[in-house]
Amino acid sequence: MATLKRIVPYKNYKFQVQWDGKVVAGINHVGALTRTSQVITWRDGGDPSAPHHSPGQVEYGPIRLEQGLTVDTEFEAWANKVWDYPNSAQLGKEVSLGDFRKDITITLLNEAGQAVMAWNVYKCWVSEYSATPDLDASGNAIAIRSMTVQNEGWFRDSDLQIPDEPIFSDPSS
Repeated sequence: MATLKRIVPYKNYKFQVQWDGKVVAGINHVGALTRTSQVITWRDGGDPSAPHHSPGQVEYGPIRLEQGLTVDTEFEAWANKVWDYPNSAQLGKEVSLGDFRKDITITLLNEAGQAVMAWNVYKCWVSEYSATPDLDASGNAIAIRSMTVQNEGWFRDSDLQIPDEPIFSDPSS
């Protein structure tokens, strides 16, 4: 039975991102998942009152992912599916149309590292890729690369069960 007594909100610093069935290492930032419904304004010709509003098309906002710069090539490999310079001299080889889209899963973890919420994001593709950060010889920061992914929708995984949270037992008592 999942604990429903939690009143403290979950922290935003424990999470995982997966694609191709594996956790992508070193991701330190995931932008917010956003959805916007366009507003259709209409007015009945014989109605003297204010216009009416109805929901229109839904748009899902891009998601920014950031990763500490290491020898891991997952970001670059995915970005190259959309545009690969070495293959650009061969017409039809510069984009990998068959697999440039990926489904990703973003999982929020509690303080104990247990999965408590997950969102499945569909038909993602890399629209912007930054292979390196600004480099600064007098800086004192981690090198971060980033990508922006477009998507065609997301939803919260309702099958994920909230786990019982661990309870500490004092062994000296």
